[in-house]
Amino acid sequence: MLKYFAFLCLLTFSLNLLAHSESEESHSVQFKKPSVYIVSPKNGDKVTSTFIIKFGLKGMSVSPAGTKKTNSGHHHLLIDGNELPDLTKPLGSQVTHFGGGQTETTVTLQPGIHTLQLILGDYLHRPHNPPVVSTLITVTVE
Repeated sequence: MLKYFAFLCLLTFSLNLLAHSESEESHSVQFKKPSVYIVSPKNGDKVTSTFIIKFGLKGMSVSPAGTKKTNSGHHHLLIDGNELPDLTKPLGSQVTHFGGGQTETTVTLQPGIHTLQLILGDYLHRPHNPPVVSTLITVTVE
């Protein structure tokens, strides 16, 4: 009887630990220093009003929204953001979502100076913990 009780206690503890780690693992970054970045255009580039933005990611993989996969996520693009959104909450309408796992997009912007920044989100559009955010770049649309 004691062996059965000990086995049940160990099983309950293991299942609770597994459930907790699964709920947190997709939201937290497991690799050392993953990075998301804009491949092109480069910071300071002059571009035409319609141009392609290519996304880069190191240390993690890209997966579509809704796909719960450890150490992965999908891109969110912030254009002309004065500041980052709250990185403790799911990303909302202030960013463009690439939930299909896209790694590039074509945008059309008015002439002038614009900023571009990427944020990697998990399967529920939540920023990872710690957040995986690109360096802000500036482009000039001619």
